[in-house]
Amino acid sequence: MCGICGELRLDGRAPDSNTLQRMLSRLEKRGPDHEGVHVQGALVMGHRRLSVIDLSHASDQPWVDEALGLALVFNGAIYNYRELRAELISAGYQFASEGDTEVVLKAWAAWGEGFAERLHGMFAAAIWDRKQRKLILVRDRFGIKPLYYSQTRDRFRFASNSQALLAAGDLDTDIDSVALHHHFTLHAVVPAPRTVLRGIRKLPPAHIMVVDADGHDRVFPYWRLNTAADGVQRSEQEWLEETRAALLRAVQRRRVIADVPVGVLLSGGLDSSLLVALLARNGGSDLRTFSVGFEDHPHERGSEFEFSDQIVERYSTRHEKIHVANDQVLQRLPEAIDHMAEPMVGQDAVAFYLLAERVSQYVKVVQSGQGADEVFAGYFWYPRMDQTVGSDLERFRSWYFDRDHDEYLRMVSQPHAGLDYTAALVEERLKAAGAGHFLNRVLHFDVTTLIVDDPVKRVDNMTMAWGLEARVPFLDHELVELVINMPPELKLREGGKYPLKAIARGLIPDAVIDRPKGYFPVPALKFVRGEFLDFMRDILNSRACRERGLYRTEYVQALLDDPEHQLTRLQGSKLWHLAALELWLQRNVGGTA
Repeated sequence: MCGICGELRLDGRAPDSNTLQRMLSRLEKRGPDHEGVHVQGALVMGHRRLSVIDLSHASDQPWVDEALGLALVFNGAIYNYRELRAELISAGYQFASEGDTEVVLKAWAAWGEGFAERLHGMFAAAIWDRKQRKLILVRDRFGIKPLYYSQTRDRFRFASNSQALLAAGDLDTDIDSVALHHHFTLHAVVPAPRTVLRGIRKLPPAHIMVVDADGHDRVFPYWRLNTAADGVQRSEQEWLEETRAALLRAVQRRRVIADVPVGVLLSGGLDSSLLVALLARNGGSDLRTFSVGFEDHPHERGSEFEFSDQIVERYSTRHEKIHVANDQVLQRLPEAIDHMAEPMVGQDAVAFYLLAERVSQYVKVVQSGQGADEVFAGYFWYPRMDQTVGSDLERFRSWYFDRDHDEYLRMVSQPHAGLDYTAALVEERLKAAGAGHFLNRVLHFDVTTLIVDDPVKRVDNMTMAWGLEARVPFLDHELVELVINMPPELKLREGGKYPLKAIARGLIPDAVIDRPKGYFPVPALKFVRGEFLDFMRDILNSRACRERGLYRTEYVQALLDDPEHQLTRLQGSKLWHLAALELWLQRNVGGTA
């Protein structure tokens, strides 16, 4: 796992090494083990390495093959690289390293634009083809690895986070009004290619971008998640058996493809507990697990230790239990914000950040349960959507949107008061998901769009801030391709995620399986009071916030007057939403935008 960046000059000038170094400095935490730079004509590439596969210097990057005329910077892990390597060797290619990096480069040489669909894993890569004078960018199917870019008439830049692009300078940092609408409607999700800043864009998941030396570009998908109009006919037992087999393959791939130990982030919920059980029972000896908890609130518990402890006891894992006091959350919150490639409002972002800090002292790689709820319909709103009458948009909006368009117009200043952009996007994406059952269309939208820019991005940003690689087996594309066509009623049984519950019976305690749905709770960012309220009030009453002029004063004041009762449909704090965006802008862009 790594950080990548680069610049392609389009104006005939040589790339500036100082610009690249500024970009690399903002990627250091993502790759603490090695730094490399490659310059070739109009292109410069930089790489920060976290050594996980092939720990030798032979796999240091940028990886350059002079004979092929190719150079590569790569961030990710290819779980089938050994099979691909063998295939490429049989085709006549020779290798100088033992890792997955060189495999990606030679896969491009062998298969051209068809190479990405052969890669099984999480990845973001940039390849410079010297002979054809073009830059190729690619991102994995579910956007587990980030890839941002900025483009002007004179140059094209890319990087693993927006901070690197901001450090390079020469960017339009005005607010993108369409993205702002998405941000405040979809729980801070801004679907690719937009970000909240006009000058920064991101490559959509499952897409390739080709930029030639004149600045012309093509962006196209290499994979689509397909839903069957009439579903797929299997018995319940067949569904469960095939799901169990696919999940076990996904877990095992993410364990064995590493030359360092692999731990597990154990929340105490079904998903992470099942990962521990499958790993422990299938060759994962001496397994390390990690849990985090926060202070309780009168309305909500701050930890799930009572459940994670049961898993630790059953499988005798080497466990680290981390408890974080509220004053530490508040103290470290700006620090966590600094490592967000885009502003995030999920209260568990700081939880992951503080957990990753501790975990990185013990291991370099962990598995996480992210994605299970979106794939197997685990959230409370799925059955409610399913039972609601109306159009696809009406059913989705009534249970998911953080605020309706009318409220949005009461919140933002006139320059940003545009159309209901998010309703149009959701309607389009649900229609594009196919002709299957409504709930499967929702889950399709979730795993291809919403999850990418909420929990998946959050996990990557917060773990990589400490040089910790997080792997997400529930987003194995073969597993998702199987489950997306499973009958919705099977997923929704027993309150959701029935297939996982059925697989888990006998592996983990029933008390963990049958418990209410949980997450990494940080109650202080949901039920805002005391020092946290003062903190957010100072942000929203600051000179920078007033000069930026995003929010209407009367709306902000109404939230400040009654913050604990101003919650979204997904039970997030509306006040924290406003404060989080403004704080991110202040720390990453400056006093005004």
